[in-house]
Amino acid sequence: MQNDFVQNDLVPLAPASYVAQNSATGFLLPAAIGRADEKTQRRFLEFFAATIRNRNTREAYYRAVCKFFSWCEKRGIREITQVEPLLVAAFIEEEAEAHQAQTVKQELAAIRKLFDYLVTGQIVPFN
Repeated sequence: MQNDFVQNDLVPLAPASYVAQNSATGFLLPAAIGRADEKTQRRFLEFFAATIRNRNTREAYYRAVCKFFSWCEKRGIREITQVEPLLVAAFIEEEAEAHQAQTVKQELAAIRKLFDYLVTGQIVPFN
């Protein structure tokens, strides 16, 4: 299996089905982030590069966040500002039916921490 996380050590490369390319950096982002303004894109990338020191954790969180945004895309949620707690809860409930509790907890932690970081960066109004 090919490793999708080869772009660099700080910002992993997302699987192709989720992505939009940042024109300034060339990094691949979840489509909802790629459609957002430059400040949002930068804050998203900073979350992984600046706040998560362990490479394995960074990659796991990136996969979880990309999976969440892909799930949102399939449901017509195309903008990060459309993400609400009820939507995250629905994603987690669906994941709980398909995966072990530890996996779901990690996915929720990744989403929660990303949105905490986006709130403190004044990208979204609440977590």
